[in-house]
Amino acid sequence: MTRSTPSKPPAAPTLFALLVLLALTASAGCSTATEPAPRPSAVRNTAPAPSASASGTPTDAAWVQLMTPMNEKAVALLTLAADRATEPRVRAFATRLRGDQEAELGRLRPLLARMRLPDTDVHAGHAMPGMVTESDLAAAKAAKGAAFDRLFLTRIRDHLRHSAQVSRSEIAAGARADAKRLAAALVTAREAALTELEALPGATRALG
Repeated sequence: MTRSTPSKPPAAPTLFALLVLLALTASAGCSTATEPAPRPSAVRNTAPAPSASASGTPTDAAWVQLMTPMNEKAVALLTLAADRATEPRVRAFATRLRGDQEAELGRLRPLLARMRLPDTDVHAGHAMPGMVTESDLAAAKAAKGAAFDRLFLTRIRDHLRHSAQVSRSEIAAGARADAKRLAAALVTAREAALTELEALPGATRALG
């Protein structure tokens, strides 16, 4: 997908604050480390008051601006797995999940538009927890056989877990009804996909 350049990119401190609110990063900012989600009381004390603006609260904006590129990157990995996974059941799983994630993008992108948010990846270049990276995709393209299956199962498991986590944060702390409904649907889908993934051939060995 070709993304437009926003007229004014979000300031890094503001983005960091929003991601902390959603329990997305550790204290150093965008990184591969994760921390436990803040206690509900901490969220209540630090979250901005809901507004009536078209963009919703900062929580809503942070969530949809993260979930959209997370799904887009996951779809790229799922496309590889649907063609290259060794196990037929893994290929079938990747094909179904790719369709599901593309359908979610069909709801996330219109939500971005309704919230008047730029259609740009504000996390480009950051190693966000659960985000399939360009290096992940390069490694997947180079891997073969069982090694590919292990890489795929590990990375897509992380994607499902982290996207469910941040979607639960949106349900708890967001304000827009349409965003919260979509977040709830994503959590249900992630839980079902994780259950299916953990029963796939090779999952026990790959996931530990």
